Amino acid sequence: MSDHLRAHDAALARLQALHPKLIDLSLDRMRRLCEALGDPQDHLPPVIHVAGTNGKGSTVAYLRAMVEAAGLKVHVFTSPHLVRFAERIRLAGTLITDDQLADVLARVEAANAGLPITFFEITTAAALVAFADSPADLCVIEVGLGGVLDATNVVTPAVSVIAPIDIDHREFLGDTIGQIAVEKAGIIKPGAPVVSARQHEAAEAVIEAAAEKAGVPLTLMGRDFDAWNERGGLLVQMQDRLLDLPAPSLPGDHQFANAGLAVAALLALNDPRIDEAAMAAGIAGAVWPARFQRLIAGPLAERARAAGADLWLDGGHNPHAGLAVARALGDLAARDGRPVALISGLLANKDATGFFTPFAPLKAQVFAVTFEGHAAAPAAQTAAAAELAGLRAHACDGVEDALAKVLALSPTPHVLICGSLYLAGEVLAMSEETWPS
Repeated sequence: MSDHLRAHDAALARLQALHPKLIDLSLDRMRRLCEALGDPQDHLPPVIHVAGTNGKGSTVAYLRAMVEAAGLKVHVFTSPHLVRFAERIRLAGTLITDDQLADVLARVEAANAGLPITFFEITTAAALVAFADSPADLCVIEVGLGGVLDATNVVTPAVSVIAPIDIDHREFLGDTIGQIAVEKAGIIKPGAPVVSARQHEAAEAVIEAAAEKAGVPLTLMGRDFDAWNERGGLLVQMQDRLLDLPAPSLPGDHQFANAGLAVAALLALNDPRIDEAAMAAGIAGAVWPARFQRLIAGPLAERARAAGADLWLDGGHNPHAGLAVARALGDLAARDGRPVALISGLLANKDATGFFTPFAPLKAQVFAVTFEGHAAAPAAQTAAAAELAGLRAHACDGVEDALAKVLALSPTPHVLICGSLYLAGEVLAMSEETWPS
């Protein structure tokens, strides 16, 4: 691993040592810290605030690409990062530099004055300070976890966006879709229209009630607008117009809904500078690593290419994400009849069997691995979960061992590395060629 990457890891390790608790849902500490910093959240360009369980990152990627295609500058805050911490904070189109990051972190930690704070709160505050200091036309902020008490929920949005809600993070958000939707709908505020993806019935009811209570209009996919694949292009049907756009740049049929959600959000923002031509260019050109990403560089990709295999990477980790990526992988397999193989590692607290179940119709073989830290499940545990889903599974010693076993199969399969963004980050970190930029 290069010295440059180690330098980023050192900064990350320092933050985690000073503020070891990653998550402790509360807004009190964040409000106190923001006040000490001069309330940077009140000095931002218009904010699009994005919550949800699945598709948040892809929706953010389309929003950024469309805004930039219009010639505008956009700040973006996302989490987690895949390789380098700087990926979380994009200032007016470019990743925050090491010097900028060191400066804002020092200012935030000085303002915090040693009081209790979490890692995510410190990093969110750093992003807000950086955004307030740098001119831009728009700000896109992705919720970290939940919504009501997430550190990002100090912002006042121009538009609130809710991507599909599913069961995840039970230990923080609840055991039912309805309970989780209450947390996600916490980003809905007076004065900001709401745009929502198609939702489970229970989540839809919660979002409708929250919008009504806030007195803001709700534009709900499947009711007020829709988006679908029409002869390979994206059609977005609003109540007053039909947009005929190119296919989304990110692979998988689920990306038509994510891109459509982003289009509807920008229409709700109603900025005349972001016209249909910019939307078309952004939809066709968006980039978002580890979302059914074709790996064409790096040591694993080279090994796969030499064996005649295609290699894909996805960080989805719950049943809804499993269903979306299984469909995308199934589309690949249907074109040439080749089998599919998964190299999978998940966190120990995830519904691994639920994640693997959508792959059963594909008769996918699973080569289970673990990864560094982050409460990763042992490979044997992941393999057992895959077998419960009806898949043939093998525990492997790591990604390289798993890939060697996969490439020995005949015929050569389509290969997907999947199950966790942390695993995806380890894969992308193997070569500077594959670092997100």
